[in-house]
Amino acid sequence: MVPRWTEAGLSPSLIATLELGKRMTRLHQQFDQAVKAELAELELTYAEFDVLAALSRADPPTCRMRPSELSKALFLTSGGISNVLQRLTAAGYVEREANQGDARSRWVQLTDEGRRMATAGLEAAGRGYAEVAGGVPEETLRAAADALREVMSHMGRRRFR
Repeated sequence: MVPRWTEAGLSPSLIATLELGKRMTRLHQQFDQAVKAELAELELTYAEFDVLAALSRADPPTCRMRPSELSKALFLTSGGISNVLQRLTAAGYVEREANQGDARSRWVQLTDEGRRMATAGLEAAGRGYAEVAGGVPEETLRAAADALREVMSHMGRRRFR
């Protein structure tokens, strides 16, 4: 029989931290599955949606970024971002244009269809989140979000190996 955490000599603080981590992981998995299912209806992968969303948040009205900026912002390798951009270009959602200020780089920007797809993707992601959170009282969601913001404000200062 496996001993309970308290029987293993773990402190209440460490037990709470373990519970938090496990619950956050499970919640993330549920959100991730729901959002990916909604995006699949639009024939978008999560990475494609992530790029469209990042470009839609970029400096209006051009909504453009360099591939290296997208790679850094989305934690994708240069090869990974290149593959995603190729698929989005082929679908007509993004276009690339020369960077007049730097001949070594290019801009990536949303097309009109890309703007529409970014909006549709955001709505789909919202449906996925709402599906998972359905039935949870709004005040409970607000309290949990506020508590996690507080936790993250302390954890965000730490460095990990």
